Amino acid sequence: MKMKSNIQFVQGNKACIMGALDAGYRFYGGYPITPSTELAELSAVELPKVGGKFIQMEDEIGGIAAAIGASLTGKKSMTATSGPGFSLKQENIGYAMMAEVPLVIVNVQRGGPSTGLPTSPAQGDMMQAKWGTHGDHPVIALTPDSVQETYYMTIRAFNLAEKYRMPVMIMTDEVIGHMREKIVIPNKEDLEIIDRIKPTEKEGYLPYGVEEGETVPKMASFGDGYRYHITGLAHDETGFPSNSNENAKKLLDRLMNKVNHNLDDILDYEEYMLDDAEHIVLSYGATARSARAAIKQMRKDGIKVGMFRLKTVWPFPEERLLELSKNVKNVLVAEMNLGQMVLEVERVVKNNAKILFCGRADGEIITPEEIIETLKEEF
Repeated sequence: MKMKSNIQFVQGNKACIMGALDAGYRFYGGYPITPSTELAELSAVELPKVGGKFIQMEDEIGGIAAAIGASLTGKKSMTATSGPGFSLKQENIGYAMMAEVPLVIVNVQRGGPSTGLPTSPAQGDMMQAKWGTHGDHPVIALTPDSVQETYYMTIRAFNLAEKYRMPVMIMTDEVIGHMREKIVIPNKEDLEIIDRIKPTEKEGYLPYGVEEGETVPKMASFGDGYRYHITGLAHDETGFPSNSNENAKKLLDRLMNKVNHNLDDILDYEEYMLDDAEHIVLSYGATARSARAAIKQMRKDGIKVGMFRLKTVWPFPEERLLELSKNVKNVLVAEMNLGQMVLEVERVVKNNAKILFCGRADGEIITPEEIIETLKEEF
């Protein structure tokens, strides 16, 4: 007999752990920091129940380093942080990008800069997610707007990390992380779970070798008997460092193409009441909840407005936004910072529509009334 779906009333951070466990998550390395600490606490309780391991490291740098090491042994791994902890992880994020290590990094954003507003919401790390580490590399960063979506998006983050052999970020925020909502936990057999592709032949194994037309190498686990060298230096297919400009270009092109050639699979967004819209509100995360309420009110007032909600922040869904912007008067960007994703919107939309901005970084969420007032100033 097929069991009914499980309905629970849970916190956003707990939904993240529930989704991770259902995705096959088995290792957490991290350091407690508000407002992400529940992710560490719950991992410490739940991972031993499924044969997983939790370890609190001495700092944020050690936390992500431990998670990288566990992933190399074949375990689906995660680390989580907030505020300055995300900054401390950047060097090892770059290492995981270069070494192609599957990993999920959760950033429950809070007010900054520095230690800033530890218990208040913000969306001020969006550009850091893209440009925080040095050099050129691909980025996949997701952002949920509800507890239910946090559950599913965490599973998707693990799937993308395993499929494309790279770290994937979940850019949530204090509101989504700490709010509680009813969610439906599906039957596990109904979930799509993706695992990294492992090699089958030890002889001649190249840890960074790919077949013609492919971009993702098969990944052996440390301890399984494969010869495997790993480094953050530019390297060839064997994994050993190479100073060859030709090898460096080949490597970086392949890393970028893992994302650039698979945008149809990676990009995700929501279009809300856009069929006849004359104005677009672009938003994401907790702010999108205020945007949705604002749109419902403006529709009652006869204003044709809809929302383009980012679910995948990086890569940015520029082609779809460009298309939508050709048919509207205004694109209003609402986000809890003083202007980050609005820069991407300006880059993409250009002169197709007027760009408006509704932002704040004082630890308060943006209200529906603020969004309505910002748009109505144009009338």
